Amino acid sequence: MKLKNILIVVKDIEKSKRFYHDLFGLDLVHDHDGNMILTEGLVLQDEKIWKKFLGKEIIPKSNSCELYFEEQDIEAFIANLEKLYPGVQYVNRLMTHNWGQKVIRFYDLDGNLIEVGTPM
Repeated sequence: MKLKNILIVVKDIEKSKRFYHDLFGLDLVHDHDGNMILTEGLVLQDEKIWKKFLGKEIIPKSNSCELYFEEQDIEAFIANLEKLYPGVQYVNRLMTHNWGQKVIRFYDLDGNLIEVGTPM
């Protein structure tokens, strides 16, 4: 068995596609009308479709999982993040763990938790 994709729910799929392209360089692989597969296996699912499918409310900022990315030049990444998305909500600004890794955590446009860290 093989894990193929990670799916996150978004309110505005076009804005989210732009967000993940602008910050992480992810590009569109397939557009299935409310379900977009991006490079690296990230899937954006339109919230209306997801709510109808599940029959449950979506809970933004649930903090139950995160998307993790690595970036060598994390300071340049943060400068780009703050330039392109100045209203981003941080969970923690740049910090260094006791094992030496620098990390930052913030929410995407829909409250999905993202961590960006320097390579281990």
